[in-house]
Amino acid sequence: METLKSKLKTTWEAGDFAEIAKGIESTAEAFVERLDIKPGMKVLDVACGSGNIAIIAARKGADVTGIDIAENLVDAAKNRAAAEGLEIKFEQGDAEDMPYADDSFDLVMTMFGAMFAPRPEVVASELVRVCKPGGRIAMANWTPTGFAGQMFKLGGKYVPPPPMPAPVLWGVPEEVKARLGDKVSDLKITPQMADMVFEFGPEKVVGTFKRFFGPTVMALKAMGEENHEAFTNDMIRLWSENNTRTDGTTHAMSEYLEVVATK
Repeated sequence: METLKSKLKTTWEAGDFAEIAKGIESTAEAFVERLDIKPGMKVLDVACGSGNIAIIAARKGADVTGIDIAENLVDAAKNRAAAEGLEIKFEQGDAEDMPYADDSFDLVMTMFGAMFAPRPEVVASELVRVCKPGGRIAMANWTPTGFAGQMFKLGGKYVPPPPMPAPVLWGVPEEVKARLGDKVSDLKITPQMADMVFEFGPEKVVGTFKRFFGPTVMALKAMGEENHEAFTNDMIRLWSENNTRTDGTTHAMSEYLEVVATK
């Protein structure tokens, strides 16, 4: 497990996910808006990345903490918060073993983050443990059949996935119920659509993922150069088929599950 976690940390520190996160900022805004965050609420962003939803919550006056396995993303989040004059505690850490007391937060949220932890039953317990009684756990999880799920499936065509449950299983309602159901008093699961927006065409989007998206960066290293062209062409085809725009920019929509549980 330690070897696997070390590899996962290396994967997410490869590239710079902050560049990818820019493409889903509007989806992050919508997700947080539905959580009705009030000033003074204690909020934890698990697997916070470069701070997309943590920063939105802090703008609303919440007392926000963010934790992520990747040190470079924590640094990026700190820099973004500082640039806006926001006081957010960002720190490097493990979603499966968080350094917070039981019943600490009014809201524990994670967007396309905690779903990538290797032991879903452990991370589910941790999300609930650090949440106050009556508080909420909110997740946004890619589904297997959505566009993002298809991207991950494409990567698996060229490189065997790591020895852990597929992250997109967090996007299957029955799996979510099995993992959280007996730990919470209420569970709402709602399919939503994420906008993935880039101000350039699909070919450049794929180039951006190859340069900045850790899983893609590491997949390219693992698959060997002889497969790079075929993988790139498959990615461009997938983005082009899902692009709703014809003006040289890119807008793909990807299904995710919005999970809101009450402890």
